Amino acid sequence: MGEQNLNISFSEKIINYLGYITPYTDAIMVILLIVCGIYYSFLTGFVQFRMLKSVFSILTERNSESSKEHISPFQALMISTASRVGIGNIAGISYALTTGGAGALFWMWIMAFFGGASAFAESTLAQIYKSKDETGGFKGGPAYYIRKALGSHFFGSFFAFILIITYAYGFNGLQSQTMTSAFKIYYDIFNPNSSIGFASSYWPIIIGIILTIFGSWMFFSHHTKIGKISSLIVPFMAMAYILLAIIAVLINFGKIPSVIHMVLESAFDFKAIFGGFAGSVLVIGIKRGLFSNEAGMGSAPNAAAAALTSHPVKQGIIQSFSVLIDVVVCTSSGFLVLFSMAYLNFHGSNIGDGMPLVQEAMREYYGGFGIHFVTIAIVLFAITSLIGNYYYAQTNVKYLTNSKLIMNLFRISAVAMIFIGSQMNLKLAWSLADLTMAFMATTNIISLLLLGGIVNKTLKDFNIQQKTKKDPHFSASKLNIKNAECWN
Repeated sequence: MGEQNLNISFSEKIINYLGYITPYTDAIMVILLIVCGIYYSFLTGFVQFRMLKSVFSILTERNSESSKEHISPFQALMISTASRVGIGNIAGISYALTTGGAGALFWMWIMAFFGGASAFAESTLAQIYKSKDETGGFKGGPAYYIRKALGSHFFGSFFAFILIITYAYGFNGLQSQTMTSAFKIYYDIFNPNSSIGFASSYWPIIIGIILTIFGSWMFFSHHTKIGKISSLIVPFMAMAYILLAIIAVLINFGKIPSVIHMVLESAFDFKAIFGGFAGSVLVIGIKRGLFSNEAGMGSAPNAAAAALTSHPVKQGIIQSFSVLIDVVVCTSSGFLVLFSMAYLNFHGSNIGDGMPLVQEAMREYYGGFGIHFVTIAIVLFAITSLIGNYYYAQTNVKYLTNSKLIMNLFRISAVAMIFIGSQMNLKLAWSLADLTMAFMATTNIISLLLLGGIVNKTLKDFNIQQKTKKDPHFSASKLNIKNAECWN
């Protein structure tokens, strides 16, 4: 018992320490995110909406140079969507609504509206400055364009390092924790009179071991399997989840005006926003929105760079479309919670925030089926997110070193983090993820703001070729873009 109190005390100390730092890192990150999203939206003529009509043709095009080492534009989209459409869309939205208020959903929409342009920019740059890997495929991301375009090896390496920490340890620990907590509701149902809570039982350990075994299998296999598995799972689970959310909204059709009013009233409570900016509905909404859609964070470009395509702008368009997919799933989760009595009664109940609140809301709409469905959904979302997050981290380990020993040590530690995460405190998991995310996003956004000229030049080249009814093909030398060796 004393040891347990010591552990709790240690966790609380870390949470309190992080509580002094994260308000500053969050504020800087949020301001930069807003500036970057608005800057690229106007610079590109709102490319995130203007070029939507090209998405289907890009996803279905075939490349004669394709081989088993390459991943297709569709598979690159599914890897990035697997990471975007995950825990953040279900538990993350619920967590934002309980900590920030209903208005957090509105600021997520605003962030996504402008964030699609940031996603376009970072993925286009990742394609321009990608490199060949040892298998004949491609690798790239912010670390590569920071080094090649800005000439900063130090900040390229810093970004790679912080991404590895963020995704392999921070985010995957959080994914594992949330997936484990999804089974708490079953423990409570089958053990209503138990004096031992779910967290103190042996079930988190069992679930953690199962997750760890799965992680070992995936992390030690070839990365093209990641694309294939993601492309099979992601579309099905996203569509099914959205469909159930739409049905839930239709069931509660009469509540729509009051829910919209609640969202807007909370979103524009400026007294609360400026009274405590770092913990306000605006910052929480944008922060949770970033965790969910990752636009501007610098993660999705790692998948975008690996795709085989004829022009970098094509992948930029695809990745901005992925943000739209994320918004639909986020909105589905938000409405599922906001239309429920579980949310209205949350502060006077013992329902946990995050995943348990979503499960309780689904139980209202669909009974036992709702609980089972959302639990299965969260398991599938978490698994694909674990895969996508690991892929991003692996790419950046390769950027830092070609050592097989270090790569295997990294894989072992990433697998271990899955188990550690399954035993972790919810608040600690979110706090660690928030801190590392802020450092990562800030580094990437500053580099994006410095590279607007190259993005704009590349987009104009694509538009000119498209107007002549040609399939756009990119030449770096023609546009006088240096250090883009894969395009010369």
